[in-house]
Amino acid sequence: MILGFGRPKHSLQIRPAGMQDARAVAAIHAASFDRPWGLMEIERLMSEDTVLTHVAVGGTASAQPEAFILSRIAADEAEVLSVAVEPRRRGEGIARRLLQAQMEMLPLNRVRTLFLEVEDGNLPALALYKRCGFTEIARREAYYRKSDGSAATALVMRRSL
Repeated sequence: MILGFGRPKHSLQIRPAGMQDARAVAAIHAASFDRPWGLMEIERLMSEDTVLTHVAVGGTASAQPEAFILSRIAADEAEVLSVAVEPRRRGEGIARRLLQAQMEMLPLNRVRTLFLEVEDGNLPALALYKRCGFTEIARREAYYRKSDGSAATALVMRRSL
C-alpha cells in the first residue's frame, strides 16, 4: 500500500520498505543518531517477519527514501524501534506521517498497543509522540550513551491503537 501526502512542492509517498532500501535507511540512521546501526543490522531487522518497515520517498514511489520507520510486532503489541528523517527534510511533518501510516497498518496485524522509547532531551520527537497520543509510562535513567560519553534518560511511551 502506498500512501501519498503533501502539496506538489513537497509531495511525499509512504510505502513498505524492501531490502533495496536498506542502504538508504542505514545512511539516514547514521545521520540521525549518535550510535547508529550499521547496514548489516538494518538488513537483519528488515528481513525479520515481525518487523514492519516503511519509508517516505519524495516524488515517485521508486525514489530514494528520505525517512523511515521500523517497528517490531510481538503478539498484540508493537514497539517502534527507530524513526528518522534526513536532516534536510526535518520539520516537514514526515516523521508524523510515517508514524500515522504504521499506526494504521499495525491493527491489521492484530496489534492493539504501540510502545516506543525516546531520549528525554529530544524535544521535537517528544512533541510528535505527545501529539500522536503517546503517554509516558516509565523512565530509564542513564540509558543512552551519547557521543560525548555522557548519559541520557530514555522515556518509555505507550499508545493504544
